Parts: sequence; structure tokens; C-alpha cells
Amino acid sequence: MAAELAPPTSAPIFAAPVTFQPWIQCPVLPDTYGSTYSSREQFLQSCLTYIHLSRDTFNSNMLKIAWVLSYMKTRCASTYALQVFHHPRGVGSFPDWATFEKDFCAEFFLLDPAKTVTLMLYDREQYGQGKCTLDEYIDLFWALVKQATYPNGLQLCLTFQDGLHPTLVECINNLVKSHPNNEKIASWYEVAQDQWQLMEI
Repeated sequence: MAAELAPPTSAPIFAAPVTFQPWIQCPVLPDTYGSTYSSREQFLQSCLTYIHLSRDTFNSNMLKIAWVLSYMKTRCASTYALQVFHHPRGVGSFPDWATFEKDFCAEFFLLDPAKTVTLMLYDREQYGQGKCTLDEYIDLFWALVKQATYPNGLQLCLTFQDGLHPTLVECINNLVKSHPNNEKIASWYEVAQDQWQLMEI
């Protein structure tokens, strides 16, 4: 007769459940800033995004500010950073991040961005499509309109049309039934995209 199996002397051990942590890609470092107006918002946004996603690294406002200044290496931005570092209190001359951000904006942002962008929309050489794709042009035009608080309507549609590629404008003007509504910019976006796709075929 086979020997009976002895009962286990201890409770069976089960593997602990595995907890998967959400994976977040390492944030991209900001580009070096040189004080150009066209890249100021992109630079500040890149810095804020990196700081937000790396909170454990930046445990003080002084560290955040010094890190941002380290990317201000050329032109007027370099001069600004050196002035801060040469101050008797250095980075500590800013009591908090909000004070630094306000000073940065006062130094590098336009005094009246809405008025400046509105003037740009009167010169198609500055905002026109040129060699850009239609999607790139629409993105640029939309961003300018938002900054300028430009109202929707006939003037906005005419401004958009004036910046389009001449061949595309000709195609749209030849339309009879599907011509865009001259009072709604969304209509111009839609029709322009349809005609642009036909031009690319």
C-alpha cells in the first residue's frame, strides 16, 4: 500500500500581484533661448512642461529659476541671465517662481501682442501661406487670429483668402455651388482643405 502523503506543514505561498506603473516618456529638454519673440512662448512652455513632469528634481524655486536661466545662452537672453547671476542675491533676487515668470514676460514678451499681431494680419508677406502646406498655414493663421482677438466675419475671411496660395485662391473662386461662406471662417477652412487635396492628387 502506498504511503500516505503527509499534510503540508505550512500554507502555500502565492506570488504577490504585480502592479504596473504607468510609463511616462522622459520629457524633452527645452531648446537654447536667445530672446527671439517668435520662440519665447515655446521656450517658456517647454520649461514649464519639463518642470511639471520632473517635480522630484526641482525641489525649490531657486533651482527652477537657475535651471531655466542655464538655457538662456545667446543674445539678449544671455545678458539677462548674467545680470541675474551677478546680482548680489543672485537667483534669490526672485522671491518665488511667479515673480520670475512675470519679470521674464516683461523682458521678452511684446508690450501689446494683440496690436502687434493685428498689424501682422495686414501684411500677407508676414502671415501668408507661401511655401507652407495648407494645414501649416491654417494653424499659423488660427494662432494669429486668437492672439489678435480678430472677430469672425467678412474681414477675417478676406484676410485668410488674401494669404492663401494664388493657385488655390483661383480654384476656390471658380467654384459655384460649393463656394465658401464669406461670413464664416470655418467654411473657408473646409473648402480650402478640400480644394488643396484635389490639387495634390
